[in-house]
Amino acid sequence: MKLYKVALAPNPTKVMLYIAEREALGCQLDIEQVTVNTVKGHHRQPDHLARNPFGTLPVLELDDGSFILESLAVVHYLEDKFPDNALIIGSPEERARAVDIERIVDLRVAGPMGTYSHATNSPLGLPADPARAAQMEATLQTPLDFLEDLLADNRPLLLGDRVTMADCTLQASLQFVRFIKGDLFGERPLLRAWDERYRARPAAQAVLKW
Repeated sequence: MKLYKVALAPNPTKVMLYIAEREALGCQLDIEQVTVNTVKGHHRQPDHLARNPFGTLPVLELDDGSFILESLAVVHYLEDKFPDNALIIGSPEERARAVDIERIVDLRVAGPMGTYSHATNSPLGLPADPARAAQMEATLQTPLDFLEDLLADNRPLLLGDRVTMADCTLQASLQFVRFIKGDLFGERPLLRAWDERYRARPAAQAVLKW
């Protein structure tokens, strides 16, 4: 299998973190990772559009030559394909809770963080939009408070003692914010402590560049 990726973008990064976390647990996924240079527009070239007509990343190429185009679908495929030392485990309630928190992070935190970053200091060169950035910062307050409250029982990670996709998804977006020299956590010491703990993990050290 091959994972087509780009280092900074949040969706590829969360899959890269997922793979690194699975390998740290002892699962050998044997996925070749191939960088597609989006700055040079390689994601719009015919070879990549043949993999993904939307031109986005990541893309997982399976051994039969077919492709999975969405990051969460990639994760669920790898969970099913390699069930030993999976990240989404436990009772139906525990699994649902893990997926629920990841969806909250992705839809209510990661999305606005991405929009904020592009409206502030876009890596793609998009024009600054202070009003849009302020709107996204306001939108983030309730979901960030929710995550701060999750950590109030001194759990080391978002769902407890074991890493989940919620941790990978949040950290992937935070790297994007760090790249544009932003800081959206405000007065939330528990989230800041979580950030430091997660970035010290071997998987994070292997994947994160910023």
